[in-house]
Amino acid sequence: MTELAVPVFRLPGFRRLLAGRSVSFLATALVPTALTLAVINATGSAGDLGLVLAAELVPQLALLPVGGVLADRLPAQRVAFAADLLRGLAQLGIGAELLLGFVRITDLIVLSAITGVGIAFGTPTMSPLVSAVVPGDARLAANGHLGVARGIALVAGPGIAGVLVVTVGAGWSFVVTGVLFGVAAATLRGVRTPPRNPAAPSTSFFRELADGWYEVRTRPWFWTNLLGHAVANLAAGALMTLGPLIAVRSLGGEVTWVVVYQAGMAGLVAGALAAPRLRFGRPLVATSVCGALFALPLVAFAVPVEPWGLAVAYGVGMLGIGTLNTVWQTTMQRHFPPTALARADSYDALLSFSARPLGLAVAAPVAELTGVAAPLVTLAVLVVAVHLVILALPDVRSISASGPRRNRRAINDGGTE
Repeated sequence: MTELAVPVFRLPGFRRLLAGRSVSFLATALVPTALTLAVINATGSAGDLGLVLAAELVPQLALLPVGGVLADRLPAQRVAFAADLLRGLAQLGIGAELLLGFVRITDLIVLSAITGVGIAFGTPTMSPLVSAVVPGDARLAANGHLGVARGIALVAGPGIAGVLVVTVGAGWSFVVTGVLFGVAAATLRGVRTPPRNPAAPSTSFFRELADGWYEVRTRPWFWTNLLGHAVANLAAGALMTLGPLIAVRSLGGEVTWVVVYQAGMAGLVAGALAAPRLRFGRPLVATSVCGALFALPLVAFAVPVEPWGLAVAYGVGMLGIGTLNTVWQTTMQRHFPPTALARADSYDALLSFSARPLGLAVAAPVAELTGVAAPLVTLAVLVVAVHLVILALPDVRSISASGPRRNRRAINDGGTE
């Protein structure tokens, strides 16, 4: 059976899921810009801004594995519903405080932390939701459509947030964001997923956490790719710091960076669009090649080449990432048992959420000591090297697009992958 044997848009559950997740992606993309502008307008303190942003990140890193257990233990749509509702209430709280004319950084820190909790609980639900409402032969297409929606949100979100802050004010901007999260949550109430296995024995939370880690560490193809994702996110964080710096200092200013960044986001969307139309007999071979492509913009900025060359390099690099994300999610959904899928997703997200901020944090201090070219070239070599190592592993090359292999142990119900 081919990937598109089941027309994905004929599935009512997927149509509702795509609509709801698209609204959630957009709301998520509005928050950073609006929050940054709100704090800067309120206090003008970089320290305050750092505290507010860190308050959202810390709960994500601490609670992602917990969110994975919950999304495997409970119906994933209920966990996602609660996560979106929680984030919506936090954004409404920020909006209300701004509209009332007083801003306390302590309140913003608390509400940002609540938002981070919602992200930690909601992120691992995506793969279980797709797995539940979309049959296997249509999941690549489904993940491609979701990737396109996420990419469009990343492109449009900051601009929309800026327009809202300028036209109606930061307070109303957060109110709009809170309402969008509410709409996203409401769509999930109509998503029907199969019931959990009633025959599965009851286990403790910590046992399920340990079982999830077992499922990860006994799959070398999975955890080695997680290391590759961490390196790519580390490099992406460094590029997001040093790229604008190079563009402003040497390549004509902010406009150059905006054009290059938009080319990258266009590449991300194009990769998500292209992935369902390609046929990868060995999907993890394809994702390794796609991940290595991110070395191109790192080298291009290190040289640096002309702005048009930077745009092409960043576009190709992000094209690889967009394709990688889509194929990787589909591969996970095929080769993990549904009862462990959210926990696997949470470990993937944990490395991504931690590595990118690390890249953002260390890039500038290292560049001050060595110049901007050295860290970018080092990261480019590291990106290529780690993906070549992954590509050389027999366990990675043996994963096929046709279906799962048997695992040594399955979680809870004694079944297979």
